[in-house]
Amino acid sequence: MRIYGFQLSFRMDAETSADITTPVQDQVRASGIHEGFVVLFAQGSTCALSTMEFEPGLRKDLFSAMERIAPSDIDYAHHRTWNDGNGRSHVRATVVGPSLTIPITKGRLDLGTWQQIVLFNFDIHARERVVIGKVFGEP
Repeated sequence: MRIYGFQLSFRMDAETSADITTPVQDQVRASGIHEGFVVLFAQGSTCALSTMEFEPGLRKDLFSAMERIAPSDIDYAHHRTWNDGNGRSHVRATVVGPSLTIPITKGRLDLGTWQQIVLFNFDIHARERVVIGKVFGEP
C-alpha cells in the first residue's frame, strides 16, 4: 500500500463555504493511487468538511439550518471564556465535523453526481483554512 500526503490552503471570507472537489481530485491524480481512499481533515475549531450539492440555494439553506441549531443572537459560555464572540462558530463546526473519508476507484473520487467536497468557514472572521489530506491505496 502507498501513502501520499498533501496540504491545501484556502483564504475564506467569514461564514462561507467553498467547493474543494477539484483541488482534492488533482491531489488524488498526483498521488498515482488508483484504488484506495482519501482522508481529509480541516485544521481549526471553527471550520468543517462535508459533502453536499454545492449550489446557491442549498448553501443558503445549510447556513439557515445552522442559524437554527446555533443561533447568532444568544449568549455562549465560550464568549465569557475568550471574549471573542464566535461561540456559534465552534458549535456549528462541531456539529458538521472536521473530517471526511472518500473512496477512490480508477483514480477518481467516488462521489455522487451532485456531490461535492465542501469546506466551511463558520468563523465570524475571514480565515486562511488548511485541509490536510492523505491518500492511501494501490497504484
